[in-house]
Amino acid sequence: MPDTTGAVDRWGPAVYRLACAVTGSRSDADDVFQEVFLRYHRAAPDFESETHEKAWLLRVTVNRCKSLLASPWRKRSIPLEDVYACPEPEASAVAEALAALPPGDRTLLHLYYYEGYRTEEIARLLGRNGATVRSQLTRARQKLGRLLKEEP
Repeated sequence: MPDTTGAVDRWGPAVYRLACAVTGSRSDADDVFQEVFLRYHRAAPDFESETHEKAWLLRVTVNRCKSLLASPWRKRSIPLEDVYACPEPEASAVAEALAALPPGDRTLLHLYYYEGYRTEEIARLLGRNGATVRSQLTRARQKLGRLLKEEP
């Protein structure tokens, strides 16, 4: 039986930040977070190191976010934030620009800049070629730069 509580303490913030970055919603990130650690508990994986454990959790997080964003139910519903707008603390221009990017671009930028993964590690996490990740990361940076230049 895995030490779920220890894993939540160690990797919970990274999982939650990635889920927020990809989904762009705290409530969706809460759902993804819960599902990731439920899968961790059920799968009871045995890892070689803490690095492998973190990589596994982040990979599951990305996959759950993709599933959530592709859900037919999501396409037929309206986010509660759109119906009842809650005042949020002032966000930085970078955070607003990141939120405007597509989920795939947000995922790459988050893993690279916030989690500190190298492009080869991101490629392994996402099951992509290293050169593909580098070119996608370059395009994501360019999109982010264009969005930031549009800011008043």
